[in-house]
Amino acid sequence: MQGSLPPLEIVLLAAGQGQRMASSRPKVLHALAGRPLLAHVLETARSVHPRAIHVVYGHSGELVRAAFATESVNWVLQAQRRGTGDALAQALPVIAADARVLVLLGDVPLLTPGTVQALLDTAPDRLTLLTFLAESPNQYGRIVRDAGGLVARIVEWRDATPEERDLREVNSGILVAPAADLKRWVPRLTADNAQGELYLTDIVALARAEGAPVAAIHPLDPAEVDGVNARTDLARLERIYQRRAAHRLLDAGVQLSDPSRFDLRGTLDAGRDVVIDINCVIEGHVHLGDRVCVGPGCLIRNSTIGADTRIEAYSVIDGADIGHHAAIGPFARVRPQTRLGPNTRVGNFVEAKACVMGEGSKANHLSYLGDSDIGAHVNIGAGVITCNYDGVHKHRTVIGDHAFVGSDTQLVAPVKVGAGATIGAGSTITKDAPDGELTLSRSSQKTVAGWRRPEK
Repeated sequence: MQGSLPPLEIVLLAAGQGQRMASSRPKVLHALAGRPLLAHVLETARSVHPRAIHVVYGHSGELVRAAFATESVNWVLQAQRRGTGDALAQALPVIAADARVLVLLGDVPLLTPGTVQALLDTAPDRLTLLTFLAESPNQYGRIVRDAGGLVARIVEWRDATPEERDLREVNSGILVAPAADLKRWVPRLTADNAQGELYLTDIVALARAEGAPVAAIHPLDPAEVDGVNARTDLARLERIYQRRAAHRLLDAGVQLSDPSRFDLRGTLDAGRDVVIDINCVIEGHVHLGDRVCVGPGCLIRNSTIGADTRIEAYSVIDGADIGHHAAIGPFARVRPQTRLGPNTRVGNFVEAKACVMGEGSKANHLSYLGDSDIGAHVNIGAGVITCNYDGVHKHRTVIGDHAFVGSDTQLVAPVKVGAGATIGAGSTITKDAPDGELTLSRSSQKTVAGWRRPEK
């Protein structure tokens, strides 16, 4: 049946200013689960494989276009805000008459592909609305049905009578219709209403006046069609999104200590028996191997964590690749381009950046390891830092297998510590240290007899 259907084109209305957001950013650029609202809607739009996607933009439109510069969409400017009917009118000239047109809203981010497909499948040859039963209808447009129960028209709240305002079935603003019908109806819209705008919803009455039936379906969950008009809406939808994400992970076998205190702002691939404690945030694309355990308050972004690794409390892992049976934290920071081998240890208040650490190596306390290549089974003492930046360039430190770097050592890059070398505590190493030898640099210790500390 799908093959015989007219080609689908999508018009995504994203021109609203969002004054109630009290923001200088366009509303569709505000983030839900770490991505702009518009990104969520575009993802849903692509799921039904349209021939084309047309995005109608307006307020601060250059910011919207810049944020989605890599998207293969047709940008349509609505220069003046004259209502939803006018917004669609700007896109219709570039839509072929043989198409079906699906209208989506850029500030309705929770709509699922399943609901969109159901809307498309309901009545392929006529206007079909996505409506829902609202517990508190507020200022939604009301669905008015005739004596036979068919959709007769939509009346906006400001234009509704008290009896019409009591209706609970309301309009979501999402619809699908043949392009040929829209090209006939939209030019006939008038601004004879309380807001002085061209209401797209008035096409329902125009369709019925022609004797054309109008279909309507409901989403499985009314939250799918919740829109964002204020920051309170955005916060509410964030929790709905996160609740859904948490339950998908639970169903897949991930143990979340408290699903209400978990945030997914990207994608998470998890193996078996993964445990994630409270208040953790996952951003970008993250892979957690089998039996990974993540302690409370951790942030993991765009990283791969090997099996049986433990991430202790309040650690930040960003753009890193960590091997199996590693131990990270607590309070560790693992920065981009870091690769930690199996059985490695990066302990409390250790920061690693662009650091490659071989199997079994460890830095347990209070160290900075930047731009460094660390071999296998190396011990990094407390307070060790790689001095990798000369004010202009970054330089690398190379430490060979089985080296031992004593506490409070500064390794001034570029410098190499040989395999099996030992660096004495408190040293500043500016030249290469040979394999298997003890290297240290210390000033002579002396006592000043008779010295007295100043007193107030």
